[in-house]
Amino acid sequence: MRARSIRRAAERKAAKLAAKAGIQFPTANSTAAAEPVEQQQQQEEQPLTASASVGASFGFEQPSTQSKPPISDAKMAANKANAQHSTGPKSAATRAVSSMNAIKTGLTSRTVLLPTEDALAYQQHLDREFKRLAPTTDEEKSLAQSIADANWRILRVVPLEASIWAVALIKMGDLYPHITDPAERQSLIHGEIQLAYRKDFSNLALQERRLRKQAADDEAKLNAIREAQRAKHAADFSQGFGLYKVARRRNLPFDPALFGFVFTIQDCELHLKRQNASCFLSDAYSEFNKEQYIAFMTEGKEKAAA
Repeated sequence: MRARSIRRAAERKAAKLAAKAGIQFPTANSTAAAEPVEQQQQQEEQPLTASASVGASFGFEQPSTQSKPPISDAKMAANKANAQHSTGPKSAATRAVSSMNAIKTGLTSRTVLLPTEDALAYQQHLDREFKRLAPTTDEEKSLAQSIADANWRILRVVPLEASIWAVALIKMGDLYPHITDPAERQSLIHGEIQLAYRKDFSNLALQERRLRKQAADDEAKLNAIREAQRAKHAADFSQGFGLYKVARRRNLPFDPALFGFVFTIQDCELHLKRQNASCFLSDAYSEFNKEQYIAFMTEGKEKAAA
């Protein structure tokens, strides 16, 4: 069937539908009379597109290209007035509350301490973590803070999981009333809870693994920094202690700070005493005799007890 025949059939069908609705539908003959002959022939020779032919065959009207009528001044004023009622929170308090709307579990939020949590308990947690990690430099303190915050979030996982179970048991506690065996009924209810809330449980497990990995990675970085510092300190002390022994043997003054070392002369003297005590016990050459060795051990015990 030619495109012209398809279009004529669609127009006839649309005209019938319009006549039933009481609408004057322009037919091909009436519109063709008003158009120049050449323009009409060009339009009839052009094939219909797939969408146009399908839409015409079912009597669907094509979208109108006419612009919508302009909005009246009264309608525009009403729209502006309605828009003033949905401008969001205005006060500082309401903005603070609104900023917490996206926080659900607090496991991924930037806010470490949630409004429902105890600030004192969080500070005590920080004190314990900083005492355990004992950071000294700014970089170590930053890593210690990150580790403490990750472990604080991990502490939320168990209460969150327990709250999911509590809510689920309230909603599903009445399931399977025909099961007389309590253990079997409880097992079935627990299975329903696992199925219904599997995404929530899976998300909690995923976030816990992520947080534990983050804390472990940060602690590994902290240990690597300290190991590098210990290696550098050991190398510096070995070099400085060698200079100290040379100065001591020549009866010359020695100040480690003037040579760029961070340890003190007392550190060098204590290390020398330890070497002499070790050599005395191993029957190697030592500056200590028995009385000096006993005095060194007694002094060390007294300092440790103090």
